[in-house]
Amino acid sequence: MAELTSHERIARAYDRKDIDRVPIFDVPWTTSIIRWQSEGMPRDAVFHDFFGLDRICKIDVDNSPRFPVRVIEETDEYIIQTHPWGSTYRMWKNKMSLPEFLSFSITDEESWEQAKKQMFPSDDRVPWDFLEQNYSNWKAEGYWIRARLWFGFDVTHSYSVGTEAFLIDMMERPEWCVDQFNHELDLSIALLEKVWDAGYTFDEVSWDDDMGYKYSQFFSPQMYRDLLKPVHKRAIDWAHSKGAKAHMHSCGDIRPFLPELTEIGLDAINPMEVKAGMDPAYVKENFGNKLLLRGGFDPQDWNNHEKTEEIIRKRLPILMEGGGYLFASDHSIPDSVSLEDYRFVIKLAKEIGRY
Repeated sequence: MAELTSHERIARAYDRKDIDRVPIFDVPWTTSIIRWQSEGMPRDAVFHDFFGLDRICKIDVDNSPRFPVRVIEETDEYIIQTHPWGSTYRMWKNKMSLPEFLSFSITDEESWEQAKKQMFPSDDRVPWDFLEQNYSNWKAEGYWIRARLWFGFDVTHSYSVGTEAFLIDMMERPEWCVDQFNHELDLSIALLEKVWDAGYTFDEVSWDDDMGYKYSQFFSPQMYRDLLKPVHKRAIDWAHSKGAKAHMHSCGDIRPFLPELTEIGLDAINPMEVKAGMDPAYVKENFGNKLLLRGGFDPQDWNNHEKTEEIIRKRLPILMEGGGYLFASDHSIPDSVSLEDYRFVIKLAKEIGRY
């Protein structure tokens, strides 16, 4: 088969049609790029082009409450600042990590109602200049175009309310939690409707909603059914109304939620986080006929070429059987992976991943 464009390859992977090879896409840490540049990667190189990966682009819109952003403290090691979603957090300058959240602005119904008033659709929440400059090239060069929603448990517990407080709220004030989920989604959809109506159509609608951690989940399947599942279904139904696929990212071990997600029509899931307890072979066997799967390879193994090759040769044929798979790490590429390591991984993925 002749080489396909990324758009053709990913569309055919979703539809379980014949393709030349598995699609390949990933996200490196900023410090990984810095390391690779020190090891020979040109500073002006585009990551996916340099490694010959598939071309996937993203349309982001701003559905935040737009709390003021200001720097509270800055040293050579870290910066403490406020976030548009209302939190105050610390980020380290010289290493990659999740933010260290220190305080939150949305603590009760009253503060939420004030934030809610600040969350309304307006043209300045859409990156029109970015779309005008890039969209025609994406289409001409066969990119897979993804539009991003931002709603649900992940953004609310992490950036708005705080994890411990929000988990208690899900038990004690569930209606308030659901109102946040729905309003976040409403604004995201309203903004992406503007994008679509302006002629910037997309192939996929994606969102991040981390519902698990190592070997477990933040809440029970019943709580998922009661509070979050109806909101996820609304997002999926809206994506399908546009003829787009619905693709969710969730870290952690989310196996108990997979039957719920397939029931409401989700099309794709990532990253199948092996180091958190997800078993890619189990997911493929039980859900691979309904979900396009992305990920499932722990990059912590990638600095050992013998181990890397053994795992990829064993696992990749299972995941790619019958289509419906996109090769990637089980989250992102850390700076423990050298330029030589990653080149070796991609060479194997392209060799073993041919149909």
